[in-house]
Amino acid sequence: MTHYHAVVWLDHHEARIFHFNAGDVDQLHVLPDKPHVHLHHHHGSITDGHAKEDQHYYHQVAEALADAGEVLVCGPGLAKNELVKHLESHDPAWRKKVVGVETVDHPTDKQIVAHARKYFLSADRMRPQRG
Repeated sequence: MTHYHAVVWLDHHEARIFHFNAGDVDQLHVLPDKPHVHLHHHHGSITDGHAKEDQHYYHQVAEALADAGEVLVCGPGLAKNELVKHLESHDPAWRKKVVGVETVDHPTDKQIVAHARKYFLSADRMRPQRG
């Protein structure tokens, strides 16, 4: 079954993806091939202390979201913004699909879906009604 709305909660270690409607949820879990390792920046170092973005991981997440009409992107750190940047650089049409990017700590799966349903309910009320 295809669902119009999707939410992805991600960090550099995992992506939890939910395609849903009012009564049904399909879940996917994507893990990076090479888990992110936190780098420490040392005084006098010529690097910035950040690991390179895992483009393959973000591509896998994008493939898992491809069927969605609208996507809410959530997560605790930088990965959510890196995903949006990846999506936009590989296919500018994604800009219309990503309807929100929110900082959300480490919720349960049920909390992620409940948050997304509430988000889309509010967002749908704010959009012009067609008819």
